[in-house]
Amino acid sequence: MVIFVSDKQQDSRTRLLDSALRVVRAKGYSATRIDDLCSDAGVTKGSFFHHFRSKDDLMLSAVGHWDTMTGNLFAQAPYHHLDDPLERLLAYLEFRKDLLVGDLPNFTCFAGMITQEAYETRPEIVAACERSISGHAATLEADIREAMSLYGIQAEWSAEGLALHTQAVLQGAFILAKAKGGAAIAAESIDHLVRYLKLLFSTHNQT
Repeated sequence: MVIFVSDKQQDSRTRLLDSALRVVRAKGYSATRIDDLCSDAGVTKGSFFHHFRSKDDLMLSAVGHWDTMTGNLFAQAPYHHLDDPLERLLAYLEFRKDLLVGDLPNFTCFAGMITQEAYETRPEIVAACERSISGHAATLEADIREAMSLYGIQAEWSAEGLALHTQAVLQGAFILAKAKGGAAIAAESIDHLVRYLKLLFSTHNQT
């Protein structure tokens, strides 16, 4: 998502938070140094330590910053205005595909990237990332439940489980994009997910 471009007029704390989102998605959590963050933000180490005790302290705050930035982006997206809940869900995925622009670090997930690297070594940060990913998935649950009701779907699977599955596909799509060196495979993965959802809701009264 190309939405995190620092304004040099911003305060140094916000610039460091923006830099964390950019640099980690480009270099990875472990490879990111405080020097890298300060250089990208255009601040001194003294300024860094004025705001944050450590790199981990910054990253924990950066997860919240990521939630705010992405939350605002998705809250204002046009798919919310569609009447049919299934169409809203499918349009959400098309919106996600539209965000696959620019260099790879611009559209990969900050929370997902940290989780992959630090799931055993930084439990507090990973817990915040899990809340971020699950919290975003939860924004889809109402539309899924409404679509299940509208299309007469009775199934063992739940709205929560399907919402989380969409995020699993998206996170996997980002990994494939990195492995393949481009966004095309990620877009194709989203297209497969769209086809899956259409099939899932095409048969009524499932058990």
